[in-house]
Amino acid sequence: MSAQSDPGAALLARHGETRRLYLRDYRVMANIGIHDFEKAGPQALLVNVDLWVAAHAGPLADDIANVLDYDFIRKAVSTLVASQHFNLQETLVHAILEVCMAREEVLVARVSSEKTDVYPDCAAVGYEATRRRA
Repeated sequence: MSAQSDPGAALLARHGETRRLYLRDYRVMANIGIHDFEKAGPQALLVNVDLWVAAHAGPLADDIANVLDYDFIRKAVSTLVASQHFNLQETLVHAILEVCMAREEVLVARVSSEKTDVYPDCAAVGYEATRRRA
């Protein structure tokens, strides 16, 4: 995997240690899409989030206060999906990126969404975006 496809590699070289949290295949029912059949009701959407975060300055000490609690990712996705109809997966993905990057400790965020029931001849159609802190 190249440094370009793995944001963690460049961060590791720069920071000496990073940590990665992720949310895999979080299935939500979303009001999303531009086609009439998509506007008829919610459809299944899989959301994936990868966050590279700065390492805590001290020992972890088995204390939740010393890490980024990943519950916020799941709650943010759930809240955003329930908040409105999204015409585009791109709009939802970028809204999730905004929430993730608002956390100071997040260095890089990668978010994807996949519609799993749009076409009968493929597993999913989706969109992915990655953002890094400047």
